[in-house]
Amino acid sequence: MSENSPDLEDDTGTYESGLPGFLGTIDEIIAKVEAFMLAAGVILMAINTCVNVIARYVFGEGLFFSGEINRILIILITFAGIGYAARHGRHIRMSAIYDALPVKGRKVLMIIIALFTSLVMFFLCYHSFGYIETLYSRGRILPALGFEIWWIYIWVPIGFAITGIQYLLTAIKNFTSKDVYLSTGVVDGYADTESEV
Repeated sequence: MSENSPDLEDDTGTYESGLPGFLGTIDEIIAKVEAFMLAAGVILMAINTCVNVIARYVFGEGLFFSGEINRILIILITFAGIGYAARHGRHIRMSAIYDALPVKGRKVLMIIIALFTSLVMFFLCYHSFGYIETLYSRGRILPALGFEIWWIYIWVPIGFAITGIQYLLTAIKNFTSKDVYLSTGVVDGYADTESEV
């Protein structure tokens, strides 16, 4: 595996954390939960959409709850995906100034960026709980599925919390290692397949 590999996966495709001990165990557990949520969400959305299309063309009427299920799954995939992207160093970066800095400057800036982003994610997590409380107090329900609408937004604070933890772990990784890391398992740099613009 090259130093600039996109993530730390072994030959079986299992994620291995770049962090030692307890932090590495937490990182690997969160990675497994995210991978399951993303895979299950995408598969269920594909099945739901295909079944709805078949029902519409074969029986002349689609499933009345299909749109609501896809709405739930889109929220799940989006907010599970932000943590996944942070773990694999896949978020969009504006790096013109960052790339011009020497290694020590990039390391300091990466720690500041990771800590600030972590704080923003925890801030958004806190406020998303407030939004869920507001939805809960209103008692709105999904018309087709019939359960309270606040349940579908429960993934929002979970996704923000997981992303905040991931960026905090990235800051810790940069504090404890000599290289500059974009995430706990991705060393800063360009892979052979990437090109600078």
